[in-house]
Amino acid sequence: MDKVALTAGALYVIVLLRAGGTFAVGWLAGTGARRSRFAGRISSAKFLRAERAIQRWGAPVVAVSFLTIGFQTAANFLAGSMRMPLPRYLPALFVGGAAWALIYATVGLGALEVLGRLFAERTALGAAAVAVLLLTVCGVVVYRRRRPVPSSGDTVADEA
Repeated sequence: MDKVALTAGALYVIVLLRAGGTFAVGWLAGTGARRSRFAGRISSAKFLRAERAIQRWGAPVVAVSFLTIGFQTAANFLAGSMRMPLPRYLPALFVGGAAWALIYATVGLGALEVLGRLFAERTALGAAAVAVLLLTVCGVVVYRRRRPVPSSGDTVADEA
């Protein structure tokens, strides 16, 4: 249990620094955009409504984003660029970061332990498991790259 607690603590510090840094970069980018030639575009009524909605209701989205893969950076950057107030952002960061750290510490350590035992007791089976995992990841990557991407000019009527 000490190993899980130590790993979770280290991951928690890492996620707080990474996500908080992403929020800060987003905040600075939003400040720069407000002072740039885009200032007119981002001061429209529609944009301001979206900004107020994110400031008010974005905290649950930030917290849940830590349970996803690939969305948490965007959520933290957007929260910063849309100037989510710190009293709303920080609790979401602390709760979501804690969930992320616990999940990765328990599941990640468990998976490493299983692989370690597999290699120690049955090396051939362990090597086969790693090979299957790598082939699966490669297959998914190849499938996603070869899948046709509809062009921006395509419409629903074109497909029918």
